[in-house]
Amino acid sequence: MAGAGSAPVPPGSAPGGTPVPAVPPRPLDPIDRSIMRLLQADGRASIRSVAEQVHVSRANAYARINRLIDDGVIRGFTARVNHERAGQGASAYITLKIVQNSWRTVREQLRELPGAAHIALVSGDFDVLLLVHTPDNRTLRELVLTRLQAIPEVLSTRTLLVFEETDLLDQGPNQPPVTPPPPIGED
Repeated sequence: MAGAGSAPVPPGSAPGGTPVPAVPPRPLDPIDRSIMRLLQADGRASIRSVAEQVHVSRANAYARINRLIDDGVIRGFTARVNHERAGQGASAYITLKIVQNSWRTVREQLRELPGAAHIALVSGDFDVLLLVHTPDNRTLRELVLTRLQAIPEVLSTRTLLVFEETDLLDQGPNQPPVTPPPPIGED
């Protein structure tokens, strides 16, 4: 226990600033996996609905969801967007070759790009895979030719237009159909 006047211990450290080994992930059972699938399909699902669909009590479902959050398995809840309906009708995967050891610098610059949706450091013939959504091809062209190629650490790019895509979380096998949320006030 820290005495009076002791500095607080930063998270992930033992007293004296020594790093604490990361806790290994707990194995997930079939109920945990079912809960994750349900929440991926509908992050607004009520605890009652989740509990009923996985056949556990509401208290058990609540405890499991909180554990998945606390363990970092569930990182957050978000809306899946139909980019075309949202005015972002042009999508592309862009591969980038970058200067060796410049990943962190490039990643920070890519985060600032309008329409950047996903950034991954990968192995193979290129170094970075970037997914972007833009209003149209003209905007996409400007993004690639003006913004991306102006980053000094980017050696080359290749743009792959997305003609059609399927979100595997929408209506996939063993997935419940997406239903509108219940009226306010209902559980």
